[in-house]
Amino acid sequence: MDYAISCHNLTKKFQERVAVNNVTISIPKGSIYGFLGPNGSGKSTTIRMLCGLLIPTSGTGTVLGFDITKESEEIKQRIGYMSQKFSLYEDLTVNENLEFYAGIYGITGQTLRQRKHELIEMAGLTGREKQLAGSLSGGWKQRLALSCALLHQPELLILDEPTAGVDPVSRRIFWEVIHRLAKEGITVLVSTHYMDEATTCDSIGFIFYGNLLIEGSPQQLIEQMGVTNLEDVFIRLVEEAEAKSGTSVQGGNPS
Repeated sequence: MDYAISCHNLTKKFQERVAVNNVTISIPKGSIYGFLGPNGSGKSTTIRMLCGLLIPTSGTGTVLGFDITKESEEIKQRIGYMSQKFSLYEDLTVNENLEFYAGIYGITGQTLRQRKHELIEMAGLTGREKQLAGSLSGGWKQRLALSCALLHQPELLILDEPTAGVDPVSRRIFWEVIHRLAKEGITVLVSTHYMDEATTCDSIGFIFYGNLLIEGSPQQLIEQMGVTNLEDVFIRLVEEAEAKSGTSVQGGNPS
């Protein structure tokens, strides 16, 4: 099987604190992998290592065939990344934001015009091209951010809690776009707190205080744990992990 992401015993320590502990993941190309876990669990730290933004303390990993420690620049050029926090320029219009990010990737001329048209239509932003990004609602902002992340036609899309704080209707539309992209062959790694979103992923992994507790398809995990839904899977895993470690998930720091 051809994997977009493959990491083995990936570990990250910040002084004495272990943020990510021996995480091993393999994500097939063209699939949607959901990364679940409470705040402080290590989701974002793992994602930053895979993006080449953080150097692992130990372990190995490849993204699209490139080594995450030695070829991080190649990885950055080939992935689309989007975070929970809106990272575009609020004093620029929708059109201007797209043109700014196109410039970063060297996209010009007819290619730029075509990509802007395709992405504006995909995101449902038609008619809002001249609207300031800062005046958009949370859901519209995230669709614009997704469009900017897709400008250079990446093979892999990494989304770090992209719909946190977004209304339910916008979340549903956003995920319809994600599934459309996956059908077109783009691999998606997405972290989320929402069980309804995770249920639609091809496979998911639960991470808790840096440890990957379990992974598989949503239905496999539900059957394996003998429960009726993913939320019950998550609650049981956290309770078992807390019982072993004597810790509590409540009040955790952001991952």
